[in-house]
Amino acid sequence: MLIKIAKTNEISAGAMKRFTVRGKKIIIVNLEEKFYALDDTCSHNQCSLSKGELEGGIIICPCHGARFDVSTGKVLALPAVKDLKIYPVQIKKDYLYVEI
Repeated sequence: MLIKIAKTNEISAGAMKRFTVRGKKIIIVNLEEKFYALDDTCSHNQCSLSKGELEGGIIICPCHGARFDVSTGKVLALPAVKDLKIYPVQIKKDYLYVEI
């Protein structure tokens, strides 16, 4: 099911923003006008990734430094060992939609 999240201009290039969609906490990341949606919760210690840092296409967890690839959700650095769930994103008339 596609769910309207926000206008594309609400998330600046190189930034991420947290949303709650159907009870799920997700982050939307804008990398050079390409948008990605992932679980917001680190798979290591349940920290909110939206409070972490974004370095290029990598999200760094603020609690223990685990790193995840924005485009795939894959773990890139310990202590996390489980990948993040990603959600398909579509843009329609300047609005972001996420498939949950």
